[in-house]
Amino acid sequence: MKSVASWSAEEVSCWLAEEGMPEYSEPGVRLSGRELLQLTEADFQGPPLSLVSSDGGRRLLEKVETLKIEHHIKAHKNGHANGHAVAVGDGHDGGAGGGEAKRNGAINGFHKEREMVRISIPEPVRSHFPLEWGKTGLSFLYAVCCFVSTTVIISMVHERVPPKEESPPLPDKFFDIFNRVEWAFSICEINGMLLVGLWLLQWTLLKYRSIIGRRFFFIVGTLYLYRCVTMYVTTLPVPGMHFKCSPKLFGDWEAQMRRVMKMIAGGGLSITGSHTMCGDYLYSGHTVMLTLTYLFIKEYSPKRFWWYHGICWSLSAVGIFCILLAHDHYTVDVVVAYYITTRLFWWYHTLANQQVLKETSQNNPFSRVWWYRLFQYFEENVQGVVPRNYQLPISLRAAAWSRVRYSRIDSE
Repeated sequence: MKSVASWSAEEVSCWLAEEGMPEYSEPGVRLSGRELLQLTEADFQGPPLSLVSSDGGRRLLEKVETLKIEHHIKAHKNGHANGHAVAVGDGHDGGAGGGEAKRNGAINGFHKEREMVRISIPEPVRSHFPLEWGKTGLSFLYAVCCFVSTTVIISMVHERVPPKEESPPLPDKFFDIFNRVEWAFSICEINGMLLVGLWLLQWTLLKYRSIIGRRFFFIVGTLYLYRCVTMYVTTLPVPGMHFKCSPKLFGDWEAQMRRVMKMIAGGGLSITGSHTMCGDYLYSGHTVMLTLTYLFIKEYSPKRFWWYHGICWSLSAVGIFCILLAHDHYTVDVVVAYYITTRLFWWYHTLANQQVLKETSQNNPFSRVWWYRLFQYFEENVQGVVPRNYQLPISLRAAAWSRVRYSRIDSE
């Protein structure tokens, strides 16, 4: 194995990527092998390392220490045979095999006291990013419950929507400027399905898909839970006279449940014919999905994929504009949806990426939010910023080769 001290910056970058720390390979932070071995805690107190390290360099320093031990072991194995020194005699011992090294450390017939080199076995390093699929499953159930609750609330609110003949649409500045385009809402839903598909594909290729998945399910579930509240407390009239709402059922719960199941089966999309109810205006669920999928796609993909981010941003922006162009939501519905979605995403990731904010204290105002305890449960074992690492969903490589075995080495 090539000496670590002679590694180039490219070789160090490859090793950092394998160890799940690609953030230390940024252009302004690149290290050579010699610089890697000379790192100390003091180096992480100032830039550039302090700008990419969220744990003061603790994890990287632990990996470097393990790397030193591995190379120390290999160096001794290359220079010793089964833990004994090998020497060539000069033939003056009078024995038949004077030119051979004697066993048990005897060289040329003389026994020397052997010095035993002991290498301490480090404690198993706990993963900084445990998978914890059970928590991910719980987060998924939370999202499903919130989505079903939203659908039930839509069915209830639909019964309270005033007829458009009695309560005409509210004044909206955007509607005054742009005339309605009938096919625009279909473009919005097509863009939304494309973004969801891209995000699902990207998510299946992520190495830490369990952690990222539970974050997505929790955030989207909470957004739909908030939507239940805003829809229920205030019922707005339809945004346009073009709306054709299903007939009211006047307390027929069996028929209402059939509507709910139909809407769930169709994903709540008008393009599938499953969404024929009115009243779910404040705020826009389509804006939530268009915005949230783009945010997750950008957050968990490499920064150099600027073209990919640009395509996804365009799909999201055009989709949101088409919601308004179709006059299917008031402008305030879209503005509130965008604001709540972006703030919840940024707040959650700020908490998740800063270890100090995961602790409840008087100096941490974030700990007063109602979902903070649930956040702590989901993120308590995640230490640091989750790397943007990718791998195949089903790995074909065996993990046994990566285990480092430690043994006692006897050296002269």
